[in-house]
Amino acid sequence: MTVLRLADAGEAADLAAFLARLIHYDRGAAVRLQAGGGVLAVFGRPPSFEVLAIRTARLVGDGGAEGVAGGEVGRGRVGHGRVGGPALDVTVSAGELLEGIEEAAGRLVVPAAVTGPPWAGVLPPRGGWTRVPGLPSPDALRRAVAAAVAEFRARDEALPPQRRTRDERDRIGREIWSRTLGDTELPLRAVHAAQALGFLRGVVPAVPAGAGGGVAAAGAAVPTAVPEPALLAAGGWLRLSTPYGSVAVRVRRAAGVNGLSGLTVTPV
Repeated sequence: MTVLRLADAGEAADLAAFLARLIHYDRGAAVRLQAGGGVLAVFGRPPSFEVLAIRTARLVGDGGAEGVAGGEVGRGRVGHGRVGGPALDVTVSAGELLEGIEEAAGRLVVPAAVTGPPWAGVLPPRGGWTRVPGLPSPDALRRAVAAAVAEFRARDEALPPQRRTRDERDRIGREIWSRTLGDTELPLRAVHAAQALGFLRGVVPAVPAGAGGGVAAAGAAVPTAVPEPALLAAGGWLRLSTPYGSVAVRVRRAAGVNGLSGLTVTPV
């Protein structure tokens, strides 16, 4: 049995919330885990959005693993300090992983490995990401999603009864969510997924203000701003990165075009 020691109970609670959201969209969801260098990365693919969702959690020490002596754990590889690779790499049931979270103790019991879905075999690169300009503000991102949802509902309600089918609704959804955002190549469905998975929150919970008089002297709590989302690119991927998680999509380059201006989005 492999047990990961999370940095604190907050990390455990956030990971549990992420897994619960994945299971909401797919009760049989699988996730791929990679741990090493003091960080656990959890990859999932909510089917409604056709994107790859990534949530990270801080671990205690260089891997945070207890009871791991190297070798194989199920179908997942476990090692220590393997150069260029994670100390733990395994695909498991999201539901079983959620059951293995001990929030109060800050521990995560890794369940037995499962045969991973096709997407689990192709993950974004671990490094080499560069920032891409043009991403709208967080408020603008949320407004774009709200407008798209409203448009979908209006067009759905306008369909005559004989055309109100699953295929027609899917066609409308694909048309709306495949649109790119502003001057970027990021599809709107990636922003929709980030919103649905709780990645587009505006502030972190309030924290006690430091010494310095005024509100701080009264012992009040003040909201702490977090970095705004960023759009990153590496290889054939685009990634919407936020302090709460990331959403990635694979892209392909148009023939004979250099740079991101020639990227077209394809499902992961």
